[in-house]
Order: sequence, then structure tokens, then C-alpha cells
Amino acid sequence: MSADTVGLALLLLGGLLLVSKLVRVKWKLSQKLYLPSSIIGGGIALLLGPDILGWFAGLLADRGIAEGFAERVQEGGLFGTDIMSVWAELPGLLISVVFASLFLGKRLPKLKETVDLAGPNLAFGVTVASGQYVIGLLLAIFVLVPLFNVPVFSGALIEIGFLGGHGTAAGLGSTFDQVEWVEGQDLALGLATVGLLSGVIIGIILINWGARRNKTHVIDADNRGTANEQAGLVERENRTAGSTMTIHPSSMDPLTLHFGLIAVAVIIGQLILSGLQWLEQAVWAESIEVLAYVPLFPLAMIGGIVVQMFIDRFDKNHLVDERSIERIQGFSLDVLIIAAMATLSLQAIADNIGVFAILAISGIVWCVFAFLFLAPRMMPNYWFERGIGEFGQSMGVTATGMVLMRVVDPEVKTPAYPAFGYKQLVFEPFFGGGLVTAAAIPLIVSPLVGAWGFLAIMAVTMVAALFFGLVVLRRRYRKAAQAVAGAKEGASV
Repeated sequence: MSADTVGLALLLLGGLLLVSKLVRVKWKLSQKLYLPSSIIGGGIALLLGPDILGWFAGLLADRGIAEGFAERVQEGGLFGTDIMSVWAELPGLLISVVFASLFLGKRLPKLKETVDLAGPNLAFGVTVASGQYVIGLLLAIFVLVPLFNVPVFSGALIEIGFLGGHGTAAGLGSTFDQVEWVEGQDLALGLATVGLLSGVIIGIILINWGARRNKTHVIDADNRGTANEQAGLVERENRTAGSTMTIHPSSMDPLTLHFGLIAVAVIIGQLILSGLQWLEQAVWAESIEVLAYVPLFPLAMIGGIVVQMFIDRFDKNHLVDERSIERIQGFSLDVLIIAAMATLSLQAIADNIGVFAILAISGIVWCVFAFLFLAPRMMPNYWFERGIGEFGQSMGVTATGMVLMRVVDPEVKTPAYPAFGYKQLVFEPFFGGGLVTAAAIPLIVSPLVGAWGFLAIMAVTMVAALFFGLVVLRRRYRKAAQAVAGAKEGASV
């Protein structure tokens, strides 16, 4: 891939982002649906890609109309295969930037604060993730294997596709080869596509429902702001600085400093991951290989925490600006979203449609049920803002959850973002592309565990997470609330 191709791919993304912003400014429906410009741009790119525009071009080529042009568009869409190849690599890179910057520029909380803030999110996330395995394996054992003659580990595809996403599904290609079911990867990629699309669409519908029913604390259906605010513009008198100059530009641009800190965090994460993978290869890889499929971004987040610990210890001049970090994070997230949507593969959905439809519908119903029924009972406060992020992740990987939180809480006025981030420290190394996701298929096919054994493990995990969230944490927060109320009453007396 030439440098010119990479440069052109990035320039085209920038142009698409500008076009999508113009669409958001002019298109009233997108304003009513709180659609971020990046999602609009991703939809435009998907329409112009090989699976939609390319399909129509194929029809023209079959009829002998503009055959040369139609054949090129059929293969790579309007942008071409080289551009699409560059875009396909960006989400996996940029998600590490997003996660590495989660804790940079912020005071690291104490352990008790972390548990209090992230405990409900963790209980909810583990419940949904383990529930995807329980539902998928029950369907596989009693429906998919008898009716469609597919392997029993097809029950793991909901979690792999929905929570793991395209990167995890692609990374498990060798696993599907080893278990001799190559079609499983296509199904996983198709589920990742449906999960991402339905996660965004259903998430936006839920956000609009929540705003109308007064479930949200930040956005309000009855107070939508001025026309400029609805279009996503900040009026002149309300504009504030997006970042603060902490060093003099004559020595280094402040943005360069902050990018360097994020880069160091990602490098530390890569070193940790490489070390763990080396240990696995040296000790137990011949028996079962798990860490080879663990993604970088949860380790990049740990790298960000390590960097922030040094900042807290040695940065006496307070050179790190939280807003500057947020600008880099926001830019990375916008580019990530539009690139991920532009490279969605819709072709995989046409294969094994029966198995695919059963798994997709079951996964969607479970995630919606968990958000509407469990989230209000497991989240002690701001359940909608916190739950919508978990819903988005459970349907369409971590970035989808962050997108939905950005829609419902654009200025980070609720604890949804930090709770989501702290929860990832424990959650991501295991689910959504972590150890459990990578080990699921090897464990299900192994005689030591098998499908029933793995089903039992996930069922116990789900029940334990439910008990922790619905009983233990609720009792703890209830006692804390009573103590605060008693203290206020005593002070008033």
C-alpha cells in the first residue's frame, strides 16, 4: 500500500466528515434523531461502497451498461479497493488511541471510588455478555444443530460478533480454520455488521424514547435548544475554549505533547500485550492459545493509567490538559466510526441466513430486554446514560457504546463516561475480544469442558453478576443513601 493511497484515504474521510456535518446542519430528521455526523458520514460511505453501490454496478455490468466503470465500482465501490483496505485498518488502530486517552489528564480515583462508580456497570456488562453465551449455546444445542447441522460452538457467535465486533471476528479466523468451520467467521462478521447497525439505530430510537419520557438527565425532548444547537453548532456567545495552552509553541505545539503522551500509553499497552503473549507461547500455547487473540485497546487503557500515574507523581507544572486529550480522543472516535461503517461487509448476511437470523434476533432481543428491564434496577443513578453505553457495547463493540453516550451526554455531565471506562479495566480483558471470547470456541470443542460445561460456566457467571448487581450493590447503595439522609437530618436539627 503506497503512502499516496494512505494519504488519499485519510483525505477522503475528512471530506466525508465535512459532507456529513453539512447534512446534519440541513437535515432536520438527523437533528431529531440526535445522529452524530460521523454516523451520517459512515452511512453515506456504506451506500457508496461495494456492497450497495457495487451491487447496483454489477446489475449494470450484467446488462452491458458502462461495463468498465461498473466492474471497477462493483469490486471496490466508488472509492476503490485500495482506499477501502486502508479504511478497514483504521478502527483497530484508533480504538487503542481512544482507550489510551480515557484516563489521561484526569485524577486517578481511589479503589473505593472505582468500585462504587464502576461496580453496577461491571455487573450489568458481565450479565449481558455471559447471557449472550447462555442464549446462544441453548439455541445451538436445541435448535441450530438439529435443524441446520452446524457445529455446537455456533452458539458463541453472538458474543463474538456483537461484543467482539469485526476486529475480533477477523482475528479468530485461524480458530475457525482449526475447528474446520470457515463459514463461522463469515457469520461472525455478519453478526458484527448487524450488531453495529442495529446497535446504533435501536440506540438512537431508545435515546429519543428516553428523552420524551424524561428518562435522560442531560438531553430533553421538550427543550431542544436553538436551531443552531439542534444542528450541532455552538452560538458565538456560548463558545468556550476547546483546550488550554500548557506549553509555549516555540518549544513544541501543545497538541504534539498530548499526542506523544497518548502514543507512549499505546506503546506501553503493546509491550504488556506482547509480554503476555510471549509468556503464553513459552508456557501453555500448545495446550490452548488465548492471549494471541486479545486486542490491544484494553492494554492501551492500562498504559494510559500507567502514564497518568507518572503524571500525578511528577507533573508539578500541570502541563497535561484534559480538554486537549479529549480533542484527540474525539477526533479519533469520529474517524473510527466513519471508517468502521464504510467497511461493513453486508455480503456475509446472505450466507446461512437461517442460523444468522435466529442468532441475530435473539441477541438483539436479549440486549434490549437487559437495557429496559435490568439497567434501571442495577444502576444506582443516571441509569439511562450509563445503561445506553453498556447497551451499545453489547450490540456493536465498545466504540458504539461510546457513540451513544456521546449523543445522550455530549458534555460529560454524568458519571456515565468514567463508570464505563473504569468498568473496562476488568471487563475488556475477558469479554468483547478478551480471554473468554478467545477461549470460548477452543473450550467448547475440548473434551475437558465441552458445550454443556461452558454453558454451565457462563450460566453461573450470569447468575453471580445478577446477584451482585441486584442484591449486593443495591443493598450497599441503599445503606449509603440512608446514611447520607440521616446525616442531613441530624445537621438540620
